[in-house]
Amino acid sequence: MRAILDIIIIILDLYVWLLIASAILSWLIAFNVVNTRNQFVAAVAEFLYRITEPALAPIRRFMPNLGGLDISPIILILIILLIQRVIAYYIYPNVF
Repeated sequence: MRAILDIIIIILDLYVWLLIASAILSWLIAFNVVNTRNQFVAAVAEFLYRITEPALAPIRRFMPNLGGLDISPIILILIILLIQRVIAYYIYPNVF
């Protein structure tokens, strides 16, 4: 059972890095540092969008409009960190 919890924690860590990469890529696209006409950039952007959008969309529905500022990735990262801490401090020690 501890191995399953370790895998869950690793997957959550990987998802946090994908969220960070998605946010950075969206900034790079918004400021015209990278061009989406490049097929590789477009493929990476599409992959990151499809991976992160199902988790970010419900958070965006509840967030007030902050203009051009999107803080939903930060909120999702904080939620993931909370889940990791709960697993590490409360669930993991009680599993045999």
